[in-house]
Amino acid sequence: MQASSMETEPQLGAKRVVEGQLRVYYHGYWIKAYDAPADTLLAKKRLIEALTRRLFNHVEHGLNVPGTRLDEARRAYDSETDPRRKRVKGGMLAGALFNRAADIFTKLVELQALGVEIQHDNLMRQCGSHLQEALTLGKMVLHRSGEEGIDELWGEPFKAFAFPIEEFYTSRYIKIALTMRGIDTLAEHLISLGTCPGFAGIEPHVENFARAAKAKCETLRTDQDVFDIWTSFVVSSEELSGFEPKTNAEFGSSEDRRIREGIELVRQGKDLVSYISRARVPMPKSTEEFGERCKHYREAVGSAAPAPRLPELASGQHAQPE
Repeated sequence: MQASSMETEPQLGAKRVVEGQLRVYYHGYWIKAYDAPADTLLAKKRLIEALTRRLFNHVEHGLNVPGTRLDEARRAYDSETDPRRKRVKGGMLAGALFNRAADIFTKLVELQALGVEIQHDNLMRQCGSHLQEALTLGKMVLHRSGEEGIDELWGEPFKAFAFPIEEFYTSRYIKIALTMRGIDTLAEHLISLGTCPGFAGIEPHVENFARAAKAKCETLRTDQDVFDIWTSFVVSSEELSGFEPKTNAEFGSSEDRRIREGIELVRQGKDLVSYISRARVPMPKSTEEFGERCKHYREAVGSAAPAPRLPELASGQHAQPE
């Protein structure tokens, strides 16, 4: 939920119970808060495994290289000279480094569970080194859609490794707040299409989808509300996709082409909201480029009205808790 400008600006990290749900405040948003697990090696292992699975779910295909093939991946990367091929092989090497780090954590936790006392400082340093190198290489990797890279995802396992879990959760809330801001910005761009011929009435569909997307990005899969929240996200996405512009029989071929271009813009905006809400990271470059496309479209079709802002999304207005 978005904070109201009518209240005094809360401190970052302030907590408040809203309708029985604990929320934490960061950068204009009250975000659903969760209890951090105990800061143990086992908890870090589970967290890194979950973050690694999430990473491979959102980046380009083919990068989930087993840690056992790390040396092969490095040789392939080092020997490549073509820049485009080297970029892809760099992503594969990053994937192998991540998986090798997860392998190390797994074995350390298994030995610890057996009561084996070992000096694992060297292994921990090696694990940190793998994650750090993967973070550097990950900057070359694109989102699965082919849009910009989301290198923040490559940094999350390293943060989970290097910092206490409580601090990691704080960084997660900050990132979610920035993601919500990105969703609101994209919603405003989509709403601006409502000033164009044929697209009046799109506002409530965008509003519902944006609200559902923000609820999606702040909710963990283990949350008991995830069934309703995911369903709302999918259904509101389908409703926005099914929006049909109102056309006149007198429209000629050029007007029909413009309507089709507008429909494609709506699809692109919906997809981009889905990408960032599912990955829980903003995509500022893609968001800015989408805003420019909406602006050019409005200018091309002769939209005279100013781009509107959703009442519940606009800065300084109340938003209901998701």
